Amino acid sequence: MFILDWLKDGVSWILVQFHGLFSIFLGEDSGWTWTLSIVGLVVAIRIVLIPLFVKQIKSQRNLQLIQPQMKEIQKKYAGDREKQSAEMMKLYKETGTNPLASCLPIILQAPIFFALFGVLNGVAHYSPTDTTYVAPGVFAWDQYAHLVPSMHNAEIFGVPLYGTFMHADATPNAMATRVLCVIMIILMTATTFMTQRQLIVKNSAPNNPMVKQQKILMYVFPLMFMFSGINFPIGVLIYWFTTNLWSMGQQFWVIRNNPQPGTPAFAAKTARDKAREVRKRGTATTTLEVTEEEETATPRVQPKKTSRSQRKSK
Repeated sequence: MFILDWLKDGVSWILVQFHGLFSIFLGEDSGWTWTLSIVGLVVAIRIVLIPLFVKQIKSQRNLQLIQPQMKEIQKKYAGDREKQSAEMMKLYKETGTNPLASCLPIILQAPIFFALFGVLNGVAHYSPTDTTYVAPGVFAWDQYAHLVPSMHNAEIFGVPLYGTFMHADATPNAMATRVLCVIMIILMTATTFMTQRQLIVKNSAPNNPMVKQQKILMYVFPLMFMFSGINFPIGVLIYWFTTNLWSMGQQFWVIRNNPQPGTPAFAAKTARDKAREVRKRGTATTTLEVTEEEETATPRVQPKKTSRSQRKSK
């Protein structure tokens, strides 16, 4: 497919650029050089997606604020789905809310995820004796062709980056591959669960009807990744684990500094703001009191007026 091939070119190009940077310190053929290149790929992609993440936050906030109006529409047009949908769309338009915006970062990452999967899978099938082999992405370009065997042979903890749990026997150390895959799948699953839980517990109002759906997804997504992860290469598991860590940190910052109204995070921020204001007032009051005490303790001495005759005698 043309779009996926184009994404493979982009993903692999970013990989080789970071590889060139980390090679200076770790060596060209080091597995950790390629691992850090995958981490760099995550950082680059997530920086590009920051504007979409901001839209996601705004959309979630708007959805929270218009919940009462949505309930009224659902109640008023309970027997007319068509009218209900029309009124909902009208409400979204008037309030500038896009329900799909909350899914955009995940939706846009999915093609990149599969492109990376394709690149690693293509590298896994590399064989110097196979004359029909075609390298994936920019690895097929002459200037990067020499990096294919480097990435193919790159290992961390004795496990190649293309290794999967299901095809561990095709790697030099099957047991090490399975153990590392299990560890990475657990980390990927745990961070996915923690990211969803952080959003529900801290940044969702108790009366929000969408919370029930989010709670279901909180358990469904980790289970999906747990069962599908056995087919993911180590490099893809590293990518997903890294992007989960980024999501957790980014989400923590947003929830702490820009929480949705009516949520526990919003109450916590309000309490912090009040405490900060009290400290500022206390500091200002203390400074004022100290200034007044200094003025009282050391009264200003006014110069005495002298007559002309006294000044002459001096």
